[in-house]
Formats: sequence, structure tokens, C-alpha cells
Amino acid sequence: MDSALEPPVLRIDGDRLWSDLMELARIGAYEDEPTGLWGVNRQSPTDEDAAGRRLVVGWMEAAGLEVSIDPMGSIFGRRPGRRDDLAPVMAGSHIDSVGTAGAFDGCLGVLSGIEAVRTLNDSGIVTERPIVIAASTEEEGVRFGTDMLGSAVAAGRIELATAHGLTDAEGRAFGDELRRIGFAGKGPALLDPPHAYVECHIEQGPVLQHSGAALGVVTGVQAISWQRVTIHGRAAHAGTTPTQLRADAGLAAAQIVVKVREMVDSGRFGRLRGTVGCLSAHPGLPSVVPDCAELTVDLRNPDDQDVEAAERELAGFLDSLPSSQPGLGVETARMARTSPVPFSADIQDTIEKAAADLGHAAPRLMSGAGHDAQEIAALAPTAMVFVRGQYDGISHSPREYSTPEDCAAGASTLLNTIARLAQEGTR
Repeated sequence: MDSALEPPVLRIDGDRLWSDLMELARIGAYEDEPTGLWGVNRQSPTDEDAAGRRLVVGWMEAAGLEVSIDPMGSIFGRRPGRRDDLAPVMAGSHIDSVGTAGAFDGCLGVLSGIEAVRTLNDSGIVTERPIVIAASTEEEGVRFGTDMLGSAVAAGRIELATAHGLTDAEGRAFGDELRRIGFAGKGPALLDPPHAYVECHIEQGPVLQHSGAALGVVTGVQAISWQRVTIHGRAAHAGTTPTQLRADAGLAAAQIVVKVREMVDSGRFGRLRGTVGCLSAHPGLPSVVPDCAELTVDLRNPDDQDVEAAERELAGFLDSLPSSQPGLGVETARMARTSPVPFSADIQDTIEKAAADLGHAAPRLMSGAGHDAQEIAALAPTAMVFVRGQYDGISHSPREYSTPEDCAAGASTLLNTIARLAQEGTR
């Protein structure tokens, strides 16, 4: 970077960012009865998602960004640079949520990017490269079964037709729903590679809070494996059918849950984390042996070989289940599979320097969750800023929380990072 072009250290308006976060959180808000807290349910693409998108588009346009929407519904706001022929610096995340979300997951990254542009505007700074702020579609994957969907299509990992053909639990196709809410854009599905991509995100874990650091520099994302397991048994009367004559799909599902936990606890698969997040049984009646059960298995690990070994172990266990209960059948379907993604050392260094200039030490850590950044990393140098969460970093919950001060620190770090990157390679 030419030091003569390096911008001054800047700080965003923390009150303005916080106000935006709280306003967006009101779209899809619901009262969580167990906690008494207000949560967010803004799944993609729903009417609530459409309302959130319209709000974000309005903020982008008010900040002077030229807004475009791709065929996956992902939103891009472009701020011109002096050299508009150069590849832009991109920042962003997502605004869709799980069904029981808080106000920060994904939203902090998008709104931090918009706030960064506002601050550049307020300071009269024109960067050499353009800057693009992105809000990617269906990052969470809870409705259509594939996470990072919009960014995966943009990066070329998933075909557009495949993504549009995915269906939710009610059989509604993703492409149809995107058109219904008015956010099926035009133009190419593949993203032109940016000069760099930076994402600001809450950590969703306890490391930063336990270390006393407000910010972290993310070194990469661990491998993720999602699959859906369907078990077919035989319905039978709960009182009259002898145990040895049953093909109990519910029992088999319970055995899989226990097996996943045993694999994690065994230590044979490194730093494996395993979760059965969805579990249902049919017909779901107290007096009937279930004839069908469906569950999802989420396996994660920083080491791809350990994930593969865990997948093989689980597959062997699933194959063995029919021998324990004659008449039982097991089907599996791959939902998602991503390898570990290391982030750019150079971008990490830039983030670390930006944080230090603002007075923050930022330790380096790997992300346990998946992010749009891991998809865009296939196209361009990428890294992330993590922002400390409270309550041991709990996320995907109405208890998800980060302080206004920490959010402002993360957004200011993002601002200074993208401002510096937007001066690179121009002389």
C-alpha cells in the first residue's frame, strides 16, 4: 500500500449503528416465552425477510450506494471509487435469521458496512477502489436445508438452478418464494471477484469474552458436514406389540443421537463437534410405535480428515441399525459439506493493525460457525472481524447480545480495514 494514500484512523457513529440494529430487529420480532426476551424470526425468503430487505435497501440508497440485486436475491450496494475500473473491496454478511435469533448474527456485518460508507461520506473521503456492501441471501440454511446459499451460488459452488429448486418443509421452492417477495434480481449469478472481502460478525462463542478482548481476527472456518437421516420402521400398538417384534424408528433415532455424542466424547476425531438439531417422529402419537423418524446430523471440525473419519464412523453405525431391528430401513441425504477454509494472512494483518490503531488488541481465532466469507474466499483474499458476545457468546437465541461499545469497535475496525484495502494496488 502507498502510505501517502493511507486514510486517517476513523470511527463510526456508534449510536447510529445501534439504532439501525434495533430497528432491523423489530422486523420479525417475537416474544420468547421461556426467557421473556424478544427474539427475531426473519427466515429467508419470507414476508419478514422482504421487509428487512426493503429497510436495508433504503439505508443503502440514502448512503448514496448504487443498489443491485442478483438472481439469488443477494443485495449489493456500490460506492464508486476514483478508479471505478478496479475490482472493489467488498464487505457484508446477511440479514436472514434462524427461527429463534437475536439482533446481531449477520445483521451487524451488513449494517456495519453501511455505517462505514456513511462515515466515509461524512469525512469526505473518496477511495481509489470502489466499495461494495453485500447482504447475502439465505446464509442460515434453516428453511431450505443449505447454508450460505446465496454466497455459494455467487462463488460457483452451487448452481443457480439447483438453489432455486430447493424446497422447504411445505414444498415451496426457493426460487418461487424469492419471486413472490419481489427479490429475484437479474444479471449473472456468479460474482465478479472483488479485490478483497471482509466480514464483521459476532463471535457466537465464548473465546473473546473469556479472554477479555472486544475483538478478534478470524483465521478461517472449520469444516462443516450436514446430513438428513430418515429411518423407516413399522407402526404398531404400544401396548400389544412385543418389544422383540418391533421396528421402532424412534428408538433408532435415539441411538443415533447417543452415537453422535459418543463420537465427540471419544476423542478419536480430534476437535469434533456433533449436533442433532432437528428430530421428529411419525405418527407422533403416545400409543403408537413410530414408523418413521427424521433427524439432522451436524458435524464440525477444523481438520477435514477428522470430519471424513467421523462421517465414515457414522455411516457404518447407520448401516448396522437394521440388523438390530429387522424391518428397519435407513436413508441419508447430504444437505451441506464444506472443507476448512483458511483466510488471507495479509487481510488478517490489516484487520489487526486497524484494531490496534483504535486501541484494541485482537487475538486470532478460528470460527466454529459457517459464514458467507468462507464462500467468497474462493474468489478473493478474505478475512473476518469477530465482535465479542455476552453470556458466553450465546447465539441463535433471543439471549444473543453484544454491547453497543463492542459493536462500534467492530464496525470501526471494519471501516478502517476496507478503507485501507480500497487504496491498494492503485499506483
